[in-house]
Amino acid sequence: MTVTVRDLRSDARADLEGFARVRHAALPFILVTPDSLAHELAHMHPAARYRPLVAVADGEVIGTAQVHLAHESSEPGQGNVNVYVHPRHTRRGAGTLLVRAAEEHLAAHGATRLLAWVLDEPGHRAFAERHGYRASRSAHFLRLDLAHGTLPPLQDPPPGVELRRASDFAGDPRPLFELDAETMADEPSDVDTAFTDYEAWLAQTWRHPMFSPELTTVALVDGRPAAFSAARTDGGTRYATLMTGTARAHRGRGLAKLAKNDSLHRARAAGYTEAFTGNDTGNGPMIAINKWFGYEICGTEVRYVRELG
Repeated sequence: MTVTVRDLRSDARADLEGFARVRHAALPFILVTPDSLAHELAHMHPAARYRPLVAVADGEVIGTAQVHLAHESSEPGQGNVNVYVHPRHTRRGAGTLLVRAAEEHLAAHGATRLLAWVLDEPGHRAFAERHGYRASRSAHFLRLDLAHGTLPPLQDPPPGVELRRASDFAGDPRPLFELDAETMADEPSDVDTAFTDYEAWLAQTWRHPMFSPELTTVALVDGRPAAFSAARTDGGTRYATLMTGTARAHRGRGLAKLAKNDSLHRARAAGYTEAFTGNDTGNGPMIAINKWFGYEICGTEVRYVRELG
């Protein structure tokens, strides 16, 4: 059975559904839908040179690759290569073909350093190392059973603190953009990321089809956003925390925990049964917060790096 690699066709529903199906089978801890894929393809910044790829056999999508430059980094020449093959179709060469096509695309657009997330399993790690990648930091996927688990009780905000929904900022979400940019700058990462383009943030984050302004909670201090827990949903029963953070001036007061607890309670009340999030293994404060909520580690991935040239 011949395996071929080509671009994902955003106008082909079968392509989008196949891409989402492979991602869910290979990486069930991440929310992805056909509509979210189409949105990302339409709204990724041109400087990212975004090129999602699919591996196809007998008309079926059996592997995927998300390929783009880290255009928001101050250090040029960094590219992302995230390859996933359906577990029923491994060892057929799809992964190698996807990696090769991804690397050629990024190298042609000036990438000199490639970064890939790889599941922390012997076969996946060996595959990355055979292709010249070396291991770097790691991160955990965490899951919380919203249907049967017990959430911490809701707490009243302290004086001067108010909990609001992100939807309350629909008329002017810029304060949330500024808070997101500040917290993202301090997030553990191999790539320094700076959110400076408000219009791009509106397109890629605020208007993302899985983003839920109703379930995203913002903690205000004296009327200004100071902490938040951003939520995404898949339109079914799965909820995920995209980012939880606090402005530097307000850290150490438990505001992120307050916001996340409020969001989780509202997600459960809305009928969501599973909650997912992720933590860098070195992010002790957020790991402690998520354990307090009852999250359990359900998977680990390792960042692999390859230098070109």
